[in-house]
Amino acid sequence: MKEKIKKAIFPIAGLATRFLPLSKVVSKEFLPLVDKPLVHYNVDEACKSGIKEIQFVTRKNQKDVMNYFKNDPELEKKLLERNKKEEIDSLKKLEKIMENIEFSSVIQKSPKGDANAIYEAKDFVGKDPVGIFFCDDIIHSHDEPGFAQLVEVFETCQRPVIGLKRLPEDKLSSYGVVDVEKIANGFYKIKGLVQKPKGKAPSDLAAVGRMILTPDVFEYLDNNKSLREEDCSITEVLGRMAEEGKAVYGYEIKGDWLECGNKELWLKSFLTLTLDSPEFGPQIKEFLKNIK
Repeated sequence: MKEKIKKAIFPIAGLATRFLPLSKVVSKEFLPLVDKPLVHYNVDEACKSGIKEIQFVTRKNQKDVMNYFKNDPELEKKLLERNKKEEIDSLKKLEKIMENIEFSSVIQKSPKGDANAIYEAKDFVGKDPVGIFFCDDIIHSHDEPGFAQLVEVFETCQRPVIGLKRLPEDKLSSYGVVDVEKIANGFYKIKGLVQKPKGKAPSDLAAVGRMILTPDVFEYLDNNKSLREEDCSITEVLGRMAEEGKAVYGYEIKGDWLECGNKELWLKSFLTLTLDSPEFGPQIKEFLKNIK
């Protein structure tokens, strides 16, 4: 029987040191893109892709994300009293997402890398396949949501799937780059992965912050304590599994990959989505024309 993807893990416990001093008081997942925070875009994508349960992996006292995805009747009452229809509508859109997803959280006890963070959600995963969303990656698609594309692939292969995007050669040294065997257009078997290649990269396909894991990935981490206790990424774990002959696949996600991993990338992504916005784009384009 083919398993559906109903659960997703959002590892958000990182300290976001590239965004200091702002990240002292604002968690990275709450950096705004146009008029919504990064995490909102990711949860919306998850919802549109059929996800019903999300567990956030947080650091201690990081409660803002759970508060964001809670109803606020007192605020709504004040907005109604002041006839703030537009503001009420924006809250209702968020509430519509919240109606379809059950949220929970678990604490990452110490900052040991995202493989460790994801492993903290092991009890949440149980025996089910699970999606992974990294909030500093936005998949901007006017058609099928990025994660939904991976779900379609998973329904065929029932094995771990990594989201991939092509990058120019001079950019590859900053990413996890996969060694692949092409199966079909945009669909690959992963043979290995090189994290931030210093020399010749194995391909021009970089891992994006979207993937699907199967329970055996957690069993692999159970049996490889060093991978879950050191500063190791989940893409490195999947690369190691592939090198050992375990089936891992990759799929080129259609849509624009907007990165927000540092200040420059975030600003570029902010501008891209602003200019593409039906609400704000025309005014901002006109404004930019008149800047001297």
